[in-house]
Amino acid sequence: MHCVCMNSGTQSASPSMRLEVDAVTVRFGGITALDAVSFCVPRGAIVGVIGPNGAGKTTLFNVICGFTRARSGRLLLDGAVVRPVPHHLPRLGIARTLQGLGLFPGLTVVENVMTGARPGRRTHALPGLMALPRTDRREREDRAAAMAALERLHLADVAGASPDSLPYAVAKRVALARALVARPRLLLLDEPAGGLGGDDISELAALLRTLPGDGGDTSVVLVEHHVDLVMAVCDSVVVLDFGKVIGSGRPDEVRDDPAVIEAYLGADITRDAS
Repeated sequence: MHCVCMNSGTQSASPSMRLEVDAVTVRFGGITALDAVSFCVPRGAIVGVIGPNGAGKTTLFNVICGFTRARSGRLLLDGAVVRPVPHHLPRLGIARTLQGLGLFPGLTVVENVMTGARPGRRTHALPGLMALPRTDRREREDRAAAMAALERLHLADVAGASPDSLPYAVAKRVALARALVARPRLLLLDEPAGGLGGDDISELAALLRTLPGDGGDTSVVLVEHHVDLVMAVCDSVVVLDFGKVIGSGRPDEVRDDPAVIEAYLGADITRDAS
C-alpha cells in the first residue's frame, strides 16, 4: 500500500490519503537537510521512515510536528494544506510520542493517560480541579476514555501505579496510550523501540499492528532505526539518504531495491541501522 505524491501546486492526489508530504525542502545554512521530499500516508496505513544517521528522519518528523519550518513544499492532511504548530497538533487530530517518556511522576498511570484525553485544555485529571459538576462529568468521561486506552494496550492492571514504578517497556506503552486516548487521525511515533530489548520489540510489533483500529481510520508514521520492526509492521516504507527519498514502496520492494541496499541496508536486512 503506497502512492506517489503529486507535484507541488496540484490538487490532493486522492481522498484516501491521510497525510501528503509534497516536495518538502529544509535548509540549515548551506546544508540541505531535506531535498524535495514527497510521500503519502493512506488512511489506516502504517508508513515507516528509515535511513542512516543524518539522513533527515528527525528533520522530517520535526516538520510534520511543526518544530521545523520547510523552506518550500507543503503538508496536506485529508486533502487540506496544514501548517502545524506543536501546541496546536491536537486540534488537527495529530498525536505524537517522543523518544523519551514524558510522563508525569506525580500522577498515576491512568491520570497520565487522562492528560491526553482533552488536548489543548488544562487537564481535569489533576487533583483539586474537580469541584464543579461539569468538571466532575468531564473527569469521569476522561477517566473512562483513559481506561479504555489502557485496556487496549493491556495496561489496565497498572492504572493506579506510579510511572516511576514501572519497567521501561511498560512505561513506553503508557506514553503510547496517552497519545491514543484522543483517537487521533494521524499518530507520529518517534523511535518507539528505543531502549527496548528483543522480547519487548516483538511485543511492540504486535501492538503496532493494531493501531489503525477496527475502523482503520488512524494512520501512523513510524520513524525507527530497527529495520526488522519496520519491515514487520509497516504497509509501506520510505527510505531517506542525505535528505532525499532513495526508495519507497512495500517492505519487500524496499528490501530488494539496489539503491537502498547500497546506501543503507547492506547484505543483512535484519541488522539494526543505528
